[in-house]
Amino acid sequence: MFSEQDLTRIRAAVRAAERRTRGEIVPMIVPRSAVYREAAHRGGLLAALLTLTIFLTAEVGWGARAVSEFHPWVVMVAVVAAYVIGHYVGNRPWGIRFLVTDHRMADKVRRRAELAFYEQGLHRTREATGVLILLSLLERRVQILADRAINERVSPETWDRIVRTIVAGIRGNRPTDALCDAIASCGDLLARHFPPTPGDNPNELPDDVIRER
Repeated sequence: MFSEQDLTRIRAAVRAAERRTRGEIVPMIVPRSAVYREAAHRGGLLAALLTLTIFLTAEVGWGARAVSEFHPWVVMVAVVAAYVIGHYVGNRPWGIRFLVTDHRMADKVRRRAELAFYEQGLHRTREATGVLILLSLLERRVQILADRAINERVSPETWDRIVRTIVAGIRGNRPTDALCDAIASCGDLLARHFPPTPGDNPNELPDDVIRER
């Protein structure tokens, strides 16, 4: 989704935003926030049950042979094959999005953002002014987490608006523009509440986009 040129633009946006504030902004991109093993099992079971149901209802629904007329191994092989196919589908990104609830994915993305907040040291900024912008690609979700000093001054609704801006940009096939705009908006908020102190505005965290493979 992001080329090296895009990453350079995002890095420049972070630097420009942080020059106007004592806050720290960290963009992060992860391929997924969880493994979702249950999606593969759920897909396999649904496919197996559907196949077995077709065999059991064949006589009534299609006027075909009853299941008792099929050789047992034919039914067994068909059900096992269906499970394997369903299991495979449940491991694909689109299959996971179909088989896992929105609520569960939202919870996993938030938990991943909370873990990343501490892994990347945003909780250790001098004035508790770190902001994490996490993009989780499989779930197609964005999570913004801010440290306590910022949350005392900025409402959750403000972050929700910025998240919606990024999501709209991704859906509109302009993810880099959307993320740069979001970083600029975060910079505006931080500059309003935490303007830079002349001669004392260290860059506490790296400006590069953090990417997980």
